[in-house]
Amino acid sequence: MAVDPFSTLTVRSRVRRLLEGLRERYRPRFRVTLTPWTISTLVMVALVLLPIASITVGVFGESSETWRHLASTVLAEYLINSAVLVVGVGALTLVTGVGTAWLVTTCQFPGRRILETGLILPLAIPTYIMAYTYAEILSHTGPVQAILQLVLDPATTAGLRTGLMSLTGTTVMLSLVLYPYVYIITRASFLKQSGGILETSRIMGKSAWSSFLRVALPMARPAVVAGVTLVLMEVLNEYGAVKYFGVSTFTTGIFRAWFSLGDAPAAIRLSACLLAFVFILILMERAQRGRARFDQGSATYRPVVPFKLEGGRAWAATLLCGLPVLLGFVFPVLQLVGWSVDAAPTALDGRFVALAANSFGLALVAALLAVLVALLIVYSVRLSPTPFLRLASRASSLGYSIPGAVIAVGVLVPFIWLDRQMAGVAQALLGTSVGLLLTGTVAALIFAYVVRFLAVALNPVDSGFERICGNLDETSRSLGSPPMRTLLRVDIPLLKATLLSAGLLVFVDVLKELPLTLILRPFDFDTLATRAFQLAMDEQVAESALPALLIVMVGIIPVILLNRLIGRQRG
Repeated sequence: MAVDPFSTLTVRSRVRRLLEGLRERYRPRFRVTLTPWTISTLVMVALVLLPIASITVGVFGESSETWRHLASTVLAEYLINSAVLVVGVGALTLVTGVGTAWLVTTCQFPGRRILETGLILPLAIPTYIMAYTYAEILSHTGPVQAILQLVLDPATTAGLRTGLMSLTGTTVMLSLVLYPYVYIITRASFLKQSGGILETSRIMGKSAWSSFLRVALPMARPAVVAGVTLVLMEVLNEYGAVKYFGVSTFTTGIFRAWFSLGDAPAAIRLSACLLAFVFILILMERAQRGRARFDQGSATYRPVVPFKLEGGRAWAATLLCGLPVLLGFVFPVLQLVGWSVDAAPTALDGRFVALAANSFGLALVAALLAVLVALLIVYSVRLSPTPFLRLASRASSLGYSIPGAVIAVGVLVPFIWLDRQMAGVAQALLGTSVGLLLTGTVAALIFAYVVRFLAVALNPVDSGFERICGNLDETSRSLGSPPMRTLLRVDIPLLKATLLSAGLLVFVDVLKELPLTLILRPFDFDTLATRAFQLAMDEQVAESALPALLIVMVGIIPVILLNRLIGRQRG
């Protein structure tokens, strides 16, 4: 009797065999030995992914009338403005970052040594500080207007500030701050390329421009794409500059839905839209990279020898590399210094000290926790290097790709739910309300900081283990030393510099963070970043200069350290 291949029993049998085969094939990848280290790591990863999970689950909840109104009126504007910023800033930072990286790596011209470091410095200035500083520089009473009015008609110069505070002006301001992401990664890639390859290209009759386009740039393509992707993620995370310039994006929409309209479902859905935007960028970067490497290994590697430019070409290179430094760092910092000198007699008071204490305290605690969690995760993976644990480790770094506003909403939603549950239990057991124990507290803020910036600590710690420790910890354990003793007595002493660098990077990022802090900070609790932004929004720009300048000065420290690290790659 023939068997019907489409009968229910036959189909079920085939599906069961297929599932059993898949389970046997992939079981080793998801097998993990449950030890105190692995359990702690999985708990940490689950906590880090909690905000993303809460946003994802919240999308399937009941929608609101506010969301339907926003979707039918301003959602398209949010999407278009965000897309325009992504394309515009991406293009400008690509040209600026790659062009300057190529010039300082392969050419010798006046001021090159200084500009190598100077081109990184704009990264120390938060975008919202850059935005309101330039708005005042170009204002009717600013220095630029005063100079231009000496040679031009006042009516011609009257629209400078208005033109800046637009979508185009926002694109330029963000590009001035964010191009160093492309410059840093691309320059590191160019430094790793063998000078012999470029010399061979020149010997074969290719011009310098042709060698750049056909040889150097294709080899550096993964690095360039990675740098531009970081820039685009920062653009999607941006709140301060777009808010000050009056440009509506997803981040401003999230703030409006949460604070002005008081509608959590609408804020969750806007956050989900922004989250989808970010994941599309990540997938595009991964797909573009494929199996490409950021640098090529070669037994005949020779460092790139800079080619000396002469005459007008040399000064043109100095001008091209110096202009981003002047516009992106020198001019705004000089303006901040001038305002700070004027405001210092009244601004340096007890409140300023409290602001600095709040900011440095939060940054210090968040940095310590982020480094500890990163150390735990990396060491657990080394103890049990299963594919599942490696996947969990990579997933824990997703927070850095997620905009701060999205993480803030993702933290608030489960924390509010937990507060309500604990309030109900307390009411039933004690007959009294305990209020909000998690929401609107410093603990919630620090938790969000760790989620957001864990990857900043995770990557240096991971590379430090690979570079410094090698197999020393395995040797120690083989001699009878337990994992904890090996970590404390062998690994951590070797990793002191790496852990300090990782903590410093997290410290500075927390110090500059604005949207996440604005949403999650406790009532009547300010930091240097929130205070500077609020004063600027109230048109008290001179008063905001002192906290802004302190943020910039602290932000310069990791920039200089990063430049030294990259410079070591030159032979």
